[in-house]
Amino acid sequence: MNRGDLATIIDHTVLGPTTTGGQVQTTAIEAEQYGMNVCVPPCYLDVACSVAESASVVTVIGFPHGQTTPTIKSEAAVQAYNAGADEIDMVLNIGQIKAQNRDVVYDEIAEVVAAVPAPVKVIVETALLSTAEIEQAGSIAQDAGAAFLKTSTGFAPEGATEEGVSTLAQYLPVKASGGIRSYGDAMRLINAGAERLGASSGVKILQEAPVSD
Repeated sequence: MNRGDLATIIDHTVLGPTTTGGQVQTTAIEAEQYGMNVCVPPCYLDVACSVAESASVVTVIGFPHGQTTPTIKSEAAVQAYNAGADEIDMVLNIGQIKAQNRDVVYDEIAEVVAAVPAPVKVIVETALLSTAEIEQAGSIAQDAGAAFLKTSTGFAPEGATEEGVSTLAQYLPVKASGGIRSYGDAMRLINAGAERLGASSGVKILQEAPVSD
C-alpha cells in the first residue's frame, strides 16, 4: 500500500496517561501534514480541533478499562461530539462480556450509538478475551449498531494480532490498534482484514511506506 492511501486509514494517536496539550498539538499537526486522522483524549479535543482542518478527530470514552456506567459513557460521547469529535472509540465493559451478560453489553453499546450521530468504534480488548468472547463481543456490537470494532486500547499485555483482527472482521470493519510500530506491522494487520489502524507511530509507519505502488 502506498503512503498516501495508507495515511487515510491511520488514526495517529496520543493517549498515554502523561499526555500534555503540547503533545496533542504536535500529534494533530503531524496528522494534518501526512494526511492521517488524529486520536486524542477527550480533555484535549479543543487543542486537536484547533489544529485539525482536514484531519478527522477521534476520541475515546470509557477508556481504558470500560468500567464507567452506560449513562456516563453516553454523556461523555455527547460532550465529545459537541466539542468537535468526528468519531468515538468506546471501551465496552469487558467484565460483562466475560460474565456473558449479553443484554447488558448490548444495551450499553446501543445507548452510546443512539446518543451521537458520529460513528462509534467499540474497543474489545482482544488480549483479555478468549476467541469465543471476542466473537460474542463482535456479534453484540454488530447488533447494537456500532460502525467499527477496535482490537485494543494499547494498555493491555498485548495489542492487535492477526487472529484478533480476522475474528472481529467477521462482524464489522476493524480498527487494529496497539503495538503497530512499523510499515510491516501495519501491512500484516491490513492483510488480516483491518480497515483502520490506530498507532502512535503513524509518522514512522508512513515514512517506511512506498511513495507509490
